[in-house]
Amino acid sequence: MYVLTQEQLPLSAFAHEFVGDDHGGVGICLIFTEAKPGQGPALHKHPYEEVHLVQEGTALFVADREERVVGAGEIVVVPAGTPHRFESLGPGVMREIGVHVNRRFVTEWLDP
Repeated sequence: MYVLTQEQLPLSAFAHEFVGDDHGGVGICLIFTEAKPGQGPALHKHPYEEVHLVQEGTALFVADREERVVGAGEIVVVPAGTPHRFESLGPGVMREIGVHVNRRFVTEWLDP
């Protein structure tokens, strides 16, 4: 067993990322998102399922052609191969944990 803090993980624009392959081949990847209003990833897809656990704030999630405003305590399940994105709606920071059911991130970006 070992323990990490989120701050020890690599930081992208608005999230810390845990890559399973970098930690002994753990079977998942995690994204700890802290998005200000207007922030969020562009349209993309993965060849595996992704589960979003919204912890705080609200966000607009778009998956395929469906749009949903979700908030703290809600869980968004995105099937494998489904184009999706989300955007923090504010007024404060939206925090969520994205669970990628894979040992490494495999992302195909669909927006230019």
